[in-house]
Amino acid sequence: MADVEKKDEPTHVESAPPQGYRYVQVDQAVEKRVVRKLDWNLMPLVVALYLLSFLDRSNIGNAQTAGLSSGKGSIHETDAQYQWLLTLFYIPYILFEWMALMWKVVPPHLWAFVTVLTWGVAASLQATAFNWQGMMACRFFMAMAEAGYGPGLPYLLSFFYMRSEIGFRCGIFLSAAPFATCFAGALAYGITSGHSALTNWKLLFLVEGLPSIVMAFVAFWFLPDSPEKARFLNEGEEKEVARARAIRQVGQEGGARVGGISFKEVGAALLDIKNWLTALMYFSCNVSFSSLPVFLPTILTGMGFTSIHAQGLTAPPYFLSFLVCIASTYIADRTRQRGLMIITLSLIGGIGYVILATCKGVGVRYFAIFLAAAGVFPSISNILPWVLNNQGTDTKRGTGMALLQMVGQCGPILGTRLYPAKEGKFYIKGMAVCAAFMFFNALLALILRTYLAWQNKIADEREAEVAAAVQDEKTGNVAVENEGFGFRNIL
Repeated sequence: MADVEKKDEPTHVESAPPQGYRYVQVDQAVEKRVVRKLDWNLMPLVVALYLLSFLDRSNIGNAQTAGLSSGKGSIHETDAQYQWLLTLFYIPYILFEWMALMWKVVPPHLWAFVTVLTWGVAASLQATAFNWQGMMACRFFMAMAEAGYGPGLPYLLSFFYMRSEIGFRCGIFLSAAPFATCFAGALAYGITSGHSALTNWKLLFLVEGLPSIVMAFVAFWFLPDSPEKARFLNEGEEKEVARARAIRQVGQEGGARVGGISFKEVGAALLDIKNWLTALMYFSCNVSFSSLPVFLPTILTGMGFTSIHAQGLTAPPYFLSFLVCIASTYIADRTRQRGLMIITLSLIGGIGYVILATCKGVGVRYFAIFLAAAGVFPSISNILPWVLNNQGTDTKRGTGMALLQMVGQCGPILGTRLYPAKEGKFYIKGMAVCAAFMFFNALLALILRTYLAWQNKIADEREAEVAAAVQDEKTGNVAVENEGFGFRNIL
């Protein structure tokens, strides 16, 4: 690795002159090998844990159709109480969103162990609840633990991947959400169509909750704290390249990135309009994102399908959404056009909800569910990396993610109240509200993209006045991207 020039710290992300950029040298062949090892060793664990978290939070909808509220062994809740079971989850989820920054303060393997173990225990204990109050307590602690894990995962990935790489990886792990819902529908179909000695909804909570407890110990032993500490990278050139990548990304080695935050940068991130626009976008998407998984079985039952068949029919739309999540984030990374991707996906999702609100035919309504799922989940998958793409330091990335989650997770409070039983079977008001928010999300993405393009234009004009090079073509040295000369927003 080439020497790193020590310069004064630059001032502003987008407009700083080249007084603070530095050079690091990276062997591209070794870098590709490092990234490949990260993909095969880190990503499967991250995806598996996020899949379990989403499975545990959203299976309440499947449990409802499996007899949670009525019948033998049920908790005999009212429709209003069921609505509160859904809404309560997001109250602690919002209150504890600040814990996304804990990925930087606490060693990641230890933080993952504590959060995953806590939600796994709470999710499994739902099977022992015998009344509504007990179920509420379980979901409170499950939400608190999941708030410390899932919302900060894109931030964790930014410790390992570059700006041009992270969107696709975020898409991979976020695609676990629709895949988990797809899996939940298939699993619930298998459980509810059987004849277990244990009540179906209790068995559902146990089957989907206990694996999280096991995976907490897997995370403790196998989740690396930084690329330099990864056991699957050799001590020679691979870890040298990992250090060089960390310096190119944020100006310091990855191991030094865990252990503290800059409060000055926290303040700068909170005043950045980019973070507020993405937070509003996340809020808009979450209105639909939170309601679709838990209410889809009920919506399908209202179309005339039996409870068992409704469980199975939830899987195909989510599998399509899973594929679109991966494809859209990959394309956005390659084209550096994440805003256009979000606009397109939001319009697709909005059209799906318009059809659900205005049409009565079973076939066309089921097709509209495919459009809604293919628009909502992939939009989320592209919004989260957009925050990381356009912040130059670890602290600002973490603060941006925390703000995104604290504002954005207020959306589910509205989303989980949109489908009261008295408005079935078409739920016209709920569908119309979700459609409106998806179209609003497209508008916000257009505004943010225009603002980012304007910032890039200003940076281009200022750099044109300075006789300095961002890249030395002869040596292959690459300028540090964090907050310095050459930094550009990804549109």
